[in-house]
Amino acid sequence: MDERERHARGMEVRRAVLGDAHVDRTQAALSPFNGEFQDLITRYAWGEIWTRPGLPRHTRSLLTIMAMVALNREQELKLHLRAAASNGVSRDEIKEVLLQAAIYCGVPAANSAFHLAQEVFRQMDEEVK
Repeated sequence: MDERERHARGMEVRRAVLGDAHVDRTQAALSPFNGEFQDLITRYAWGEIWTRPGLPRHTRSLLTIMAMVALNREQELKLHLRAAASNGVSRDEIKEVLLQAAIYCGVPAANSAFHLAQEVFRQMDEEVK
């Protein structure tokens, strides 16, 4: 597979997981400064890793949530909490990951993540109404 194909596959998965609105906003904000970075993550994070057959997207979402808690990356955690729903992840499964994070990442990190998740879920519920 060449880099154009990897980018195309990455964009397809990125849209499926994060949603068209998010990807369209990201694409609209492309600039000479960030364009190469966006290309890189589309090709490698989404086109190389998220397309691998070894783990289902459901599992990749749970792992990504845990990593964002461990690294204290609030904006990315918000993004992936929303994205998890498109990969079939339930809120109960997210709760279990956050409880696991309390042990392995620390109670303060999990506490912040629980608050953030509640905020994201409340926003998602309001969008459905």
